[in-house]
Formats: sequence, structure tokens, C-alpha cells
Amino acid sequence: MTYLIDNYIPKYTKLFRSSKLKEKKEVLNKILESCILCPRQCKVNRKKGEIGYCKSGNLAKVSSFNPHFGEEDCLVGRGGSGTIFFTNCNLGCVFCQNYDISHLGKGSEVSYEELASYMLSLQELGCININLVTPTHFIPQIVEALIIATHKGLNLPLVYNSSGYENVQILKILEGIIDIYMPDAKYFHQEISKKYSNAKDYPEVMKNSLKEMHRQTGDLIFNDCGEAQRGLLIRHLVLPHNLAGTKELVSFIVNEVSPNTYINVMAQYRPMFKASQYELINRLITIEEFEKAKNYALDKALILV
Repeated sequence: MTYLIDNYIPKYTKLFRSSKLKEKKEVLNKILESCILCPRQCKVNRKKGEIGYCKSGNLAKVSSFNPHFGEEDCLVGRGGSGTIFFTNCNLGCVFCQNYDISHLGKGSEVSYEELASYMLSLQELGCININLVTPTHFIPQIVEALIIATHKGLNLPLVYNSSGYENVQILKILEGIIDIYMPDAKYFHQEISKKYSNAKDYPEVMKNSLKEMHRQTGDLIFNDCGEAQRGLLIRHLVLPHNLAGTKELVSFIVNEVSPNTYINVMAQYRPMFKASQYELINRLITIEEFEKAKNYALDKALILV
């Protein structure tokens, strides 16, 4: 584990002081007029109410916000992770455990000021970061709110908690804004990602996204309390019958991202939402399936959280 000696200053505060955060906001807001925020490239005018694959309009839509103590220990720390759960999603996972939020649209539209107030409230409650859950389709709105919140004193690390299905062009705009990237690495094989998440290009897109995220923030770095401050943390959900391609994904991460990558190999797969309609994923994973996946990551020297 690598530690920072000095107090960490979130990256976005430096952009805020130089006015570059405002410049990035303006670029992102313009993209909403022909939306290419994610790889779907719908090119709808969300400012005029046009709706693309993610079913989202001009305002951010939030399901809930609260201190979360069920995240990885390094994100929870002493005060919890300040999670903001955004509604809708740019993927289409048939086994989604949060399908009421991601597929059914549970949540309410919020103004920039309201979203900023959520961030500040979480900071006041003692959270150690602001954890943006499924943020991809609301990046412009988040940055707009971030400017308001930073002006009022927000100074917590920003966590980008996503599916890994990202437009690298947009990720490059986010450079200097995000402190911790926490993407999923869901699948290695195109036919599997097409069948279960309606995204044949997911494996290639995800791999390019991980490399860009690591380029921006590097390996995970902690403070002297073991709380993550900056870097890349990958989540990988083990699926029945090794459908996620754990071995290939781990090898890719070690060889093309970083051998010092922190990864959470997760065992909590449940056959939720429409999983019962798909024979191979209509069951829990076995202990043997999970242990095999975890041990392969350990054998490759990845660091488990």
C-alpha cells in the first residue's frame, strides 16, 4: 500500500481556481445538444428534451444520496462513502440488481443547485469522498453542480463509480476532475456482453477506458488512515460458468493497465431482474467458481480489496 505524506487536495479544486473547470463545463454542456457522452453515440438533443438510450434529459435524475458503509473499506474509511445514486444507465444488463433505478427510472430530476447541496450535505455528515454512482450519462450536470459546490467549500475526493462503458473522448475531458476511478470490468467476450448487457462493443470499450483512467490517476494511493485518495480501483463481478471471462480480464489488467492494480473480485451475483429468462445465469455462483476467480487474481499479483 502506498501512502501520501501530505494532506491530499482534490484535483478538481485546482481546476476550479484556474477557471479550467468552467471551461470543461462549457464543452460538456455543448455535447448535450448532440449527445455522445457514452459509446451509444445517440446524438439526441437532450437540451430540447430528446431522449436516447439512457432515457435521460437535460437535468440530472437522482434516486438517493447518503453515507454508504457497504462499499470497499478504503472508500468507507472513518465516515462512510458519500454516495449519490443516479437514475437510468447506458448499459442494459439483464441481471441488474438495481433495476428499479437503472431500468425503471426510479428517482427525481434535480437542479444543479440541488445536486451541489447533496455533495455539501454528505461532506457535512463526515463522508470521506463523493461517490458518483452510474454518472456517465450525467457528466455535464455533475460538473456544473461541482462548480457550485466547490465555490461553497467542497473539498472531498471525487469517485467515478461506473460500469466501465465509457466514451474515452469524454474521459479525457474529465482529466483533472476525477480523483478515483472505480469502473466495472464486466466481460471479456463480445457475444456475452451483447447477450447480457446489449453492448457487443463493451469489452473493447472497457479495456480502452481502464487504460485511460489509469493514465489519468495511476495506481490507488491512500492516506495514513488507509483511505483511498487517488487512483484506479476495478470491480469485477464473478458470473456463473465463468461467463465474465475472469482469467482473460485479469491477464489484460496485469499486462496492459498495471500489475499494481487494486481489484475487488465480487461474489455477490444474484439472478435478479430478467436473469430467470437466461438459463446460464439463473443461479448463484458456486464457492468453487468464486475461489477460482479470486485465486487467479492473486496468482497474477493483483491487489485484492
